[in-house]
Amino acid sequence: MAHALGAPRAAAILRNSDLDADAVRQARIDLAACFRMAARLGLHEGICNHLSAMVPGRDDLFLVNPYGWAFAEVTASRLLVCDFHGNVVAGEGEPEATAFYIHGRLHMKNPRARAAFHTHMPNATALSMLEGPPLVWAGQTALKFYGRTVVDEDYNGLALDEAEGDRIAASMGEADIVFMKNHGVMVVGPSIAEAWDDLYYLERACEVQRLALATNRPLKPVPAELAQRTYDQMRAGDSESARLHLESVKRILAREEPDYLD
Repeated sequence: MAHALGAPRAAAILRNSDLDADAVRQARIDLAACFRMAARLGLHEGICNHLSAMVPGRDDLFLVNPYGWAFAEVTASRLLVCDFHGNVVAGEGEPEATAFYIHGRLHMKNPRARAAFHTHMPNATALSMLEGPPLVWAGQTALKFYGRTVVDEDYNGLALDEAEGDRIAASMGEADIVFMKNHGVMVVGPSIAEAWDDLYYLERACEVQRLALATNRPLKPVPAELAQRTYDQMRAGDSESARLHLESVKRILAREEPDYLD
C-alpha cells in the first residue's frame, strides 16, 4: 500500500545551525513520542500513515517519518527533515510518496498547520466510510470538535502527485479535522501537542459513537446551542491540556520505551 517517493530531485544538503537548535531537538522528541503512543493505541497501519510537523523557526522545512519504518520503530533522530520540493535535507531514507504529496502540499498551502497527522485509525476511518456526517454530536468528547470538521467527499485514489496533494489541502479550508471519505482522517494543529491531543480524542469520540450505533438504538444528539457552549468550555483550556497530555505521554515512554529519545 505504501509507495517510495524515489530519489530526491536535487539531493539537497543543508548545513544550517538552526537544524541543531534545542527547539528542533525538542520537536523531534515530541513527534517521536506521538508515533510511539499512536502505535501503542492501535492508531497506526503497517508502515503507512504519516505524522509531520514544521521545523521550529522554519516555514520551508518539515519533519516526517521515513518510508519503511513502523510507528513503533520511530525515534527522534530517525525523523527526516524535508523541503517542499521532495528533497531530504537531513536524515537517512526518504518519505513515503503520499507522505510527501499530502503533507508537503498541506504545510505549504496551509501555514497555520504547523503539525499534520494523517492516519487510518480504525474508528474514525470506519465513520468516514459511511454515508452522511461522520460525527453526529451525541457524545461529550465529540463536542471538542464541534464546528472544527469538514468532510472530503471526493476520494480520488492514492495521492501520488502534487495536484492531489493540493486538492486535499484545499478541502481542509479553515477546519482542523478532515474526514477523508473512504480513506481516513487528517488532523492539523498549531503545535505537535495540540495535533496529538485532537488525534487521540477524535478516535475516542468515534469509538464511542460506533459502539452506540452498534446497539441499533437511535442516537440522541446534543442540541446545537448546548453543543456550542460545551465546545467553548472545552476549547478555553485546550492548548494547556494538550501540552500536559503530551508531557504525560513522554513520561510513560521515558519509563517504558526510552529508546524513542534516540
